Amino acid sequence: MNPNVKIYGVEPAESNILNGGKPGPHLITGNGVGFKPKILDMDVMEKVLEVRSDDAVNMARELARKEGLLVGISSGANTVAALSLASKPENKGKLIVTVHPSLGKDTCHQLCSRN
Repeated sequence: MNPNVKIYGVEPAESNILNGGKPGPHLITGNGVGFKPKILDMDVMEKVLEVRSDDAVNMARELARKEGLLVGISSGANTVAALSLASKPENKGKLIVTVHPSLGKDTCHQLCSRN
């Protein structure tokens, strides 16, 4: 593995079991399933970043409005985490990459509400 590449996990702050917390209700579908999957190798990750559900939902909405990307809430969570990493002084000038694993069509009822 390239030592210059750092891998970060993302999980809901409300269900942060990978960081030693407890499972709980959250809106980030597909993340924070309440257990650590057997195939998850924590040793390849630098750290697991926690993102609040509200922040993930708001980011998914913002990506749709400002960038034309209809992504789901877990994609919003990944973007929040990536932007958090990018804002750190030690990451200035570094390339930060994320994936958008979810589509907004699956969570449009949550993303399109006015709340």
